[in-house]
Amino acid sequence: MVVLGIDFGPKNIGLAIATGPLAEPLANVKVSSKLYEQLRQICFKLQVKEIVVGISEGKMAHQTRKFAEKLTKELNITIAFQDETLTTQQAIQKLAEASKKAKRRGPKHAFAATLILQEYLDRKKEEK
Repeated sequence: MVVLGIDFGPKNIGLAIATGPLAEPLANVKVSSKLYEQLRQICFKLQVKEIVVGISEGKMAHQTRKFAEKLTKELNITIAFQDETLTTQQAIQKLAEASKKAKRRGPKHAFAATLILQEYLDRKKEEK
């Protein structure tokens, strides 16, 4: 089953994909009026069956839930939430540890989405 991971932010959204037990970065997407159409095309092309959205606390959690509600209506795909506390900071740290300068400036939101999705996949595996 193909699962899409999303690290939602007010300006950028990170995407990750998993077709098996391992998540991998997919893309960074700018938030725009075409966002939901872009996500629809990605989900259709990759045959996504489930979406995992990282969720934090406070005001950002409210914005993320609103995003997820609209995404559910637009795409009609099952959405699950995964705690994303500190995943962007973890992604930045891992990128900083990368040896090449180009990698350090890499798609931090996509890497954060990868961490979110991997935690979700690992949790689901443990629950079985």
